[in-house]
Amino acid sequence: MIIVGAKGLAKEILEILHELRRLSDLFFYDDVSDNIGEELYGRFPVLRSPEAAQRVLKDVSPAFTLGLGGPALRAKMARKFCSLGGNLVSTVSPLAHVGSYGTTVMPGCNIMSGSVITNDVHIGRGVLINPGCTVSHDSRIGDFVELSPGVHVTGGVTVGRFCSIGTGAVLLPRVTLGDNVVVGAGAVVTKDVESNRVVVGVPARVIRELEPVSIEDDARAK
Repeated sequence: MIIVGAKGLAKEILEILHELRRLSDLFFYDDVSDNIGEELYGRFPVLRSPEAAQRVLKDVSPAFTLGLGGPALRAKMARKFCSLGGNLVSTVSPLAHVGSYGTTVMPGCNIMSGSVITNDVHIGRGVLINPGCTVSHDSRIGDFVELSPGVHVTGGVTVGRFCSIGTGAVLLPRVTLGDNVVVGAGAVVTKDVESNRVVVGVPARVIRELEPVSIEDDARAK
């Protein structure tokens, strides 16, 4: 497997794979950082080019997982590695709880330790759920959403694609967020939010608009 990224989140993904005893043939990918050696922890090779990654995906394993944050960047790298022949897979901590009834986790998710997802929840492709988050019944989380640590999504909430929810934010029951919504840390969202908005505060209020995310899904990443 390749972990796309080799810094903060990627190292947390490594711990999940350690807990799952899935460390054989494990690689990291980082083609931008100058301060990383050829191996992490003297053990795991760091790939530096798309060509090197493509060889591993072809000759070792097509599996890759996302080890970096930011909805747009995660979507971009998922599409890039799928175009190289990769198969996007999820990493779910054994210390997370995922509901057993009616809950769906799509490929490419990272669900970190201490997270709780209850029943009848849909988690879209490429979603990052950081430590200590809760996602309650009948909620839908769109593709490539990022939930920062300690976010609480209450029942019946819908979150659109490419949203970023700040640390400790709360989405109250039956709220709907459009695509590409940024929720500030500690905000309490009490009503629906249109796409391409930034909201902050208690209760959350719109402070500015955003340009739409331009990345289109690649069918090969599904």
